[in-house]
Amino acid sequence: MSWMPSNDPILGDPQTCDALELIIVPRTRDLGDGFAVRRALPHGKRQMVGPFIFFDHFGPVQFVAGKGMDVRPHPHIGLATVTYLFDGSIMHRDSEGNIQEIQPGAMNLMTAGRGIAHSERTPDVQRANGQSMLGLQSWIALPVGREEIAPSFQHFGAEVLPTVQDAGFKARIIAGSSFGAKSPVDMVSEWFYVEVALDEGMRVPLDADHEERAIYVVDGEIEITGEKFEGPRLLIFRPGDRITVKATRRARMMFLGGAALEGPRHIWWNFVSSSKERIEEAKADWKAGRFAHVPNEHEFIPLPE
Repeated sequence: MSWMPSNDPILGDPQTCDALELIIVPRTRDLGDGFAVRRALPHGKRQMVGPFIFFDHFGPVQFVAGKGMDVRPHPHIGLATVTYLFDGSIMHRDSEGNIQEIQPGAMNLMTAGRGIAHSERTPDVQRANGQSMLGLQSWIALPVGREEIAPSFQHFGAEVLPTVQDAGFKARIIAGSSFGAKSPVDMVSEWFYVEVALDEGMRVPLDADHEERAIYVVDGEIEITGEKFEGPRLLIFRPGDRITVKATRRARMMFLGGAALEGPRHIWWNFVSSSKERIEEAKADWKAGRFAHVPNEHEFIPLPE
């Protein structure tokens, strides 16, 4: 996915929970060919939650036979991408030679570091037959001192990631630690990412130990201290307060956050850095074709002018 500045929608939700710092209504962006996303981060009032600097929600969308998603090769620096699907599949290819079909419930972490290019396309079988798709893509800004690490890719299937469940509740620990379980994903900073499914009437706590934390309501409706929130919404909480979430309708959510970074980041298109000069260098490198190429790809997304 890609990012460029845009206006944020006007918030219509009341805010009565003292622990609730900000409610973000995701804004819709058309990425072309009828493929739209809801974008929650970055926002005019909040750049990051922990190291999460970008949060896109795409779908549900139904591709008919012969159609699909085609995000041509594009570059990244200074971040790691997390692609997480609830439905459908995406074929990931990158300039390090990694090829991976991303499927629902799997964790896919591409660390760009000093620079990587990748493409995201509908796999051949699903393109031929048609498929529905629903998922999220997030960017994790890298800490100062680790922004220029070597690019890499990690994949963990849904069956490998730990799950915690009880009557009316299920959580998949995608990254970090939560509900007493720890993901196998290797990270360069402290953050967490958890899929939570909650049946109507059930309750679940949001861990108070994380420095920064948020809940993204994908679908359904939840209640916190008597206030109801319908998806899609990003709810950002102040540190330290204990939060209990109740599902007033069956809800699917992402719990996310982590330790705050040392300071804000510059973000332009697909580049994130603590240095404006580094972003200018990356822009020049992509325009001049100095990024490594994605094998078996013959297209690319030009640098926005």
